[in-house]
Amino acid sequence: MRKYYMAGNWKMNTTKGEAVDLAKALVSQLKGCAQKVMIAPPFTSLDAVGQVVKGSNILLGAQNMAAEEKGAHTGEISVLMLKDLGVSVVILGHSERRHIYGESDAFINRKVKLALQHGLDVILCVGETLDEREAGKAERICDEQTKKGLEGVSLAQLSKVTIAYEPVWAIGTGKNATPADAEAIHQAIRKTLAGLYSVDAAKKVQIQYGGSVKPDNVKELMAMADIDGALVGGAALKPESFVPIALF
Repeated sequence: MRKYYMAGNWKMNTTKGEAVDLAKALVSQLKGCAQKVMIAPPFTSLDAVGQVVKGSNILLGAQNMAAEEKGAHTGEISVLMLKDLGVSVVILGHSERRHIYGESDAFINRKVKLALQHGLDVILCVGETLDEREAGKAERICDEQTKKGLEGVSLAQLSKVTIAYEPVWAIGTGKNATPADAEAIHQAIRKTLAGLYSVDAAKKVQIQYGGSVKPDNVKELMAMADIDGALVGGAALKPESFVPIALF
């Protein structure tokens, strides 16, 4: 039986003080939560938030990382730096990284393998644009991104990977895929995983949905057989919206 996994991606929001206050509220209000919970503050707040969540049931995540361990990469954050701060999970391939900053499947795959090599858990994001969905390419795009993102990832390493399906057209727009639409893509992704590894392995992988998840739609989404959690953006920035999602 797969456990639900609720992750909050704070994106480029919160000062250090605001991040600490938010983390403290979540630690208090989510104590004893049955779901797996992770929060990913900005890089500037990782150290401070890490101190707050240390010893709690909330995992510390990072929103991205470099494709190299170290070196002349101005402005980048390495896997070694993240581990040093107590980060245990990293979000890779988010649609904003793909579509705003031009990260390719091959580049994201390098990050995935590096993170796994260093023992971090990975949330690998996949998802189609509105044009791709309207052209009937949604399943094909997610299949390609999943295959390319996991290229070279072993069966043993797969246990440290979560897939997050995030339809690009539903991120920060207030729109969201219907539970049935999301479930169809989740089923397709699980079928892709079964082809890459095995049916048994695919059944064990958690697949999150991300795209305008809110307290008023989370229960309906989580009722779907293949939706195992949520990658939450805007609603993760306030305890009054993220806590009900995590405790749904």
